[in-house]
Amino acid sequence: MAKGTKIVVPEIPNKLYFRIGEVSDIVSVKPYVLRYWESEFPDIKPSKSKSGQRLYKRRDVELLLRIKQLLYEERFTINGARKRLKEWGRAELQDVGLEKPAEVKVPKQLDVFSAKEGRVGDPQKRVGGRIQQRGGMPRESMKTLHKVRRDLEELLEVVRG
Repeated sequence: MAKGTKIVVPEIPNKLYFRIGEVSDIVSVKPYVLRYWESEFPDIKPSKSKSGQRLYKRRDVELLLRIKQLLYEERFTINGARKRLKEWGRAELQDVGLEKPAEVKVPKQLDVFSAKEGRVGDPQKRVGGRIQQRGGMPRESMKTLHKVRRDLEELLEVVRG
């Protein structure tokens, strides 16, 4: 990027969820590019509606704007952009005074979802041909609970911030 060039960051509407068409307009890339970036950047995890449409959160849209800046304006490769995003993540944690994400404190109510606490015996067992997690929950249910946990943690940050 040339010196003196200003980056114009589009305004993101104040909404909870965005459909892929809206995100495509905000980020100014085609929807297939967004779907490809999802496969390359593990931090982009849109939810899906009952009809199967992708539902992006504001955090996802902000991350997609960062990715576009790295790839299109700063001319990073996909691998280079991945590394830069990790560096930014570490720098943000250091700014807050944390060394690694495991040190983030969560309220007691969320401890139910902790992957390390409260396990007894083997965390997985096969029941009726399906892998079950602790407490007899199917893997899909655990994924949903982890998404709910992540959403609640984000909301908690907003409320505390």
